[in-house]
Amino acid sequence: MSNLPEAFYAPWAPPAVPDAIPQGDMPGDSIHIGQDHTRKANVVFPALLRLLPPVLEANPHRRAVVAVCGGSGVGKSETASLLAYYFRQAGVGAYTLSGDNYPRRIPLYNDAERLGIFRHAGMRGLAQSGLYTPQRGDTARALQRAGLDADPAVIAEHPWMATYQREGRAALAAYLGSPAEIDFDELNGIAAQFKSGADAVCLKRMGRAETELWYERVDFRGVGILLIEWTHGNSDHLRGVDVPVLLNSTPAETLAHRKARHRDGGADSPFTTMVLALEQKQLEAQAEKAKLIVSKAGELLSYRAYRRLMAEG
Repeated sequence: MSNLPEAFYAPWAPPAVPDAIPQGDMPGDSIHIGQDHTRKANVVFPALLRLLPPVLEANPHRRAVVAVCGGSGVGKSETASLLAYYFRQAGVGAYTLSGDNYPRRIPLYNDAERLGIFRHAGMRGLAQSGLYTPQRGDTARALQRAGLDADPAVIAEHPWMATYQREGRAALAAYLGSPAEIDFDELNGIAAQFKSGADAVCLKRMGRAETELWYERVDFRGVGILLIEWTHGNSDHLRGVDVPVLLNSTPAETLAHRKARHRDGGADSPFTTMVLALEQKQLEAQAEKAKLIVSKAGELLSYRAYRRLMAEG
């Protein structure tokens, strides 16, 4: 006879959700739960109730780690917060951890590092391919100052910028989501401490300024589910995740969402667009490992259906 809470075996119905529920631990985040997030959580939660019992029973402390991952604007924070709320309402302690607290640099410096890597590799690529001239160097720097050096449209006027962008993109792809950008060792240590039954763990908090970095000792007594909400929650570098959940969005859906977020009708910078595209490729490469894949419409997808949807989208 299992000693897991009855919630894992009893019929489940979505509970009423109040206007405000506890959210992830990223400082400054503010979640706004909508119907799309509720639809996804209502599909994922029953599936987790089916998948988690053997995981929990295999752990002597009856603990498991669930990662909710996906691209920009897909609703990771909101969906993970809802799942944690559902677990608590069902009598299962849950905590939501934001992976965005664990880059090696504060956002300002990490954004600069990303851009610097792209531009250095782009210029180096021109030099190594024999395409660099002083005049082209001047042009590339002018495009950099204008924030247009990652824009594919400039290649029509400056064909050599194709080499600059290709080399810069390759270097940027190697950095994004890598141990050079993210302290995976710290996250892996947290997951290991949690699953080994630690009563409390010191968790990192990171704001946007140099002085906004501190630690908080979080009480994990009575917590059975650690939810990690994060773009890189399905990364090969992240260990200890028992059930990776991918909230999917096709490139067209992601673009439409980001355009809708700009009230003045503006679009992302060419460099931000490149970063998001590279992160999307990483998510696609990792998708086969996900135990659950959820479409933007809130439907569970098989991996084959996911591949078909992405090919069409």
